Amino acid sequence: MLETQAVPIRPGKPAAARALFSVAEMWLGAMVPKRWAKRAATRNAIKRQIYTVSADFEQQFPHAAFVVRLRRGFPRTEFISASSEQLKLSVRLEVQALMLAGATAP
Repeated sequence: MLETQAVPIRPGKPAAARALFSVAEMWLGAMVPKRWAKRAATRNAIKRQIYTVSADFEQQFPHAAFVVRLRRGFPRTEFISASSEQLKLSVRLEVQALMLAGATAP
């Protein structure tokens, strides 16, 4: 459901031209569109899990800005409540796998 994708940087551009803003530590943003999580409570619960898990991996990532974007839905039929342990566990496991893959990437 969550996915990582490298964003190409144009060759020949100086390093300063690539940075949108200076980052003194790992910065993380979370995008959870209404298309994939209809209820605001569900979107907020997913974002909280993303931020919580990413804090555990903060030392393994370089000082840079990262964005985690939800690419597939969490259906209401499977996850009835936004505060359900099933939803929290599912999101946590997926974000942990994503962070591990990012931390070990070259």
